[in-house]
Amino acid sequence: MFGEPIVRVEDPRLLTGQGRYLDDLGRGALAAAFVRSPYAHARITGIDVDGALDVDGLVAVYTWEDLPGRVGEPLPLLIPHPALTHGRTAYPLARDVVRHVGEPVVMVVARDRYLAEDAAGRIQVTYQPLPVVVGIEKSASAEYLVHDDVPGNVGAFLVQEVGDAPAAIDAAPHVLEFRLDIERSASMPLEGRGVYARWDADDESLRVYSSTQTSTSVRMAIAAKLGLPPAKVEVIAPDVGGGFGVKIVHPWPEEVLVPWAARLLNQEVKWAEDRREHFVSSAHERGQVQFVRVGFDDEGRVLGLDVKILHDHGAYTPYGIIIPIITSTQLLGPYKLGAYRAEVTSLYTNTLIVTPYRGAGRPQGVFCMERTMDRIAAHLHLDRIDVRAANLIQPDEFPYDQGLIFQDGRPLIYDSGDYPALLRKARDLIGWDSFGSLRAVATAEGRRIGIGFACYVEGTGVGPYEGGHVEVDSSGRVHVSTGLTSQGQGHQTVFAQIAAAELGVPISDVQVTTGDTRRFGYAVGTFASRAAVMSGNAIALACRRLKEKALRIAAEALEADPRDLEIADGQVYVRGNPSASIPLRTVAVLSNPLRYAFDEEAQRATQFATGSSPDEPPIAPGEEPGLEGKDYYSPVRSTFAAGAHAAIVETDPDTAEIRILRYAVVHDCGRLINPRIVEGQIHGGVAQGIAGALYEKMEYDSDGQLLNASFMDFLMPYATEIPRIEIDHLETPSPLNPLGIKGAGEAGVIPVSAVIASAIEDAEGFEISAMPISPDDLFRLRRH
Repeated sequence: MFGEPIVRVEDPRLLTGQGRYLDDLGRGALAAAFVRSPYAHARITGIDVDGALDVDGLVAVYTWEDLPGRVGEPLPLLIPHPALTHGRTAYPLARDVVRHVGEPVVMVVARDRYLAEDAAGRIQVTYQPLPVVVGIEKSASAEYLVHDDVPGNVGAFLVQEVGDAPAAIDAAPHVLEFRLDIERSASMPLEGRGVYARWDADDESLRVYSSTQTSTSVRMAIAAKLGLPPAKVEVIAPDVGGGFGVKIVHPWPEEVLVPWAARLLNQEVKWAEDRREHFVSSAHERGQVQFVRVGFDDEGRVLGLDVKILHDHGAYTPYGIIIPIITSTQLLGPYKLGAYRAEVTSLYTNTLIVTPYRGAGRPQGVFCMERTMDRIAAHLHLDRIDVRAANLIQPDEFPYDQGLIFQDGRPLIYDSGDYPALLRKARDLIGWDSFGSLRAVATAEGRRIGIGFACYVEGTGVGPYEGGHVEVDSSGRVHVSTGLTSQGQGHQTVFAQIAAAELGVPISDVQVTTGDTRRFGYAVGTFASRAAVMSGNAIALACRRLKEKALRIAAEALEADPRDLEIADGQVYVRGNPSASIPLRTVAVLSNPLRYAFDEEAQRATQFATGSSPDEPPIAPGEEPGLEGKDYYSPVRSTFAAGAHAAIVETDPDTAEIRILRYAVVHDCGRLINPRIVEGQIHGGVAQGIAGALYEKMEYDSDGQLLNASFMDFLMPYATEIPRIEIDHLETPSPLNPLGIKGAGEAGVIPVSAVIASAIEDAEGFEISAMPISPDDLFRLRRH
């Protein structure tokens, strides 16, 4: 099964309306709604709830003053870092000051959502407006402060360097300096956030359903905030309608407040986010300004690169500075530079928080490096791919230490790859060498076309760990559990393929459960292209433990040596003698000595049927009943996938409309578990990359109001805007994990802005320094 492009086993259930999403649950629960700040920066001077008290069906109204103890404390700063010297997080409900539009101020609980919204609308909050800081330049000027106790609006200042980049640049034959800009976008999953909680007063236990990417961490956060033992808190991620990073943040204010209210009221309470709330109350990403200085030789080899990055992290830093850390390290791509220095200044603004969105800092880094490669090629009048080839790490140089510290706190060491082969494959796939004749034909027809290219390296499978549990029941069904969650990645298929391949059973016999703390209590979460690497390997290791036990039990039943046994199609048989066999389901029965028989199969495990030695205990020392295996995978460091993208675009000479004619991807994620699912991940990633390159932009005005907070105004591409994506694969197995795999979830999105900018620049003949780029932007650039 490993490596087979089988169709996703979860799709029939989801496509026929049998999915169970957050808002499908708790139909009779009380509903929560929130009064959110209409101001980007203001002091709360009064809250009048009297108008809400007349709403029939109102149950409760809460402000910050009502929140006891740890519930009312600021939300946790999830990833501390020494460079994050002035990290700040929000209160679950605003205390005294609001710092972005959409910050929650009052929580209302009512009989249903309609009544809760009616009551929320009658609550009067009075504000004293404060100076607003919007945009990186305004924040850096520090004329006004987002937090009074944060000097210069600087949350973090980080420098990573290898060698003496400024000196290397000064001594280089050629030097370039320029500025690059990447605007904000956001995840925009089909389903917003949501949480539903119910309290069992008799058992003093709490069950919470959350549309999250990390159910186990939400569990720990809720337990800590509510003062409950973790064993008394269950968190379940039902079917989740997309995440793309925004749902890895935890706990959201609502994930604390809804369970707290459910416990306090001893009633079920639910909140499901609406789209307006998602725009102004969840999280955004991207948003950087980069100042680049590079020195290089006559062949285009980079001798020194110095990048100063200004990063907008919004009003708070709950997820630390992971995004700019990734930008500053993944910026290097597949290249070996003479010297490198990255200086990151992470700034507060009165806008929504910035946390990972698919790509998580990598698109910004790749945009910087690939734009730099194109600038070098243009300066030297060299082919753009030849300049890249001159800088590539070679296959015999792995493992390659870039000399930096990655987001997992471990050295940035590339484990394996063949970057020249990626370059060649992508060059051939897009038809780079024959593009000149294609352009000549287009020019003769009065059309403008251009070709672009970009490379990237993606750190995947970050630690610290994931686990897997596998059990074979007496019917032969294989139950696989892992703690991380699923949001459409195809985990039920991929993890089943791994188990089927490891155990020699039909995939139809394998059932997979994810994101349920009742089934698996310890996990980290789904993010950073890590699920297949982390849980996939954990499941494989668990299967191997189970298989070892199964062969030992079967060997006793068959009077054979375990080393002579194999498993195929759910049967354990003696190698070379298939007639000497025993079903795996029977092995499962024999693994659990019984006193009572509940069916005919179970009779084989009772005390008068086994024929076991009277001098040995029914369960050997160190053994456990049942045919199951459990294990964890914890990597020494991340694996590094890589790829190259290329595109041909057409720009209309009159309207400046930009159309993608062809898009090609060559990707290396190690051994492919399921090529069909990997390609689906690439398709989705490229679509989001095109969205970020040509359409999506969070448009704030100077007062901190988000002007396009609806799907009417926030442009997202339809299928009609996404070209057919041509894909080729390269497989260089990772030596760091048993399966030899690397992650693939974010590969499609990472280099797209760089590729499209390169192609537009080639078509137009002038530099493209900022993304996204609209027809209006291009029209203005032509005029100037």
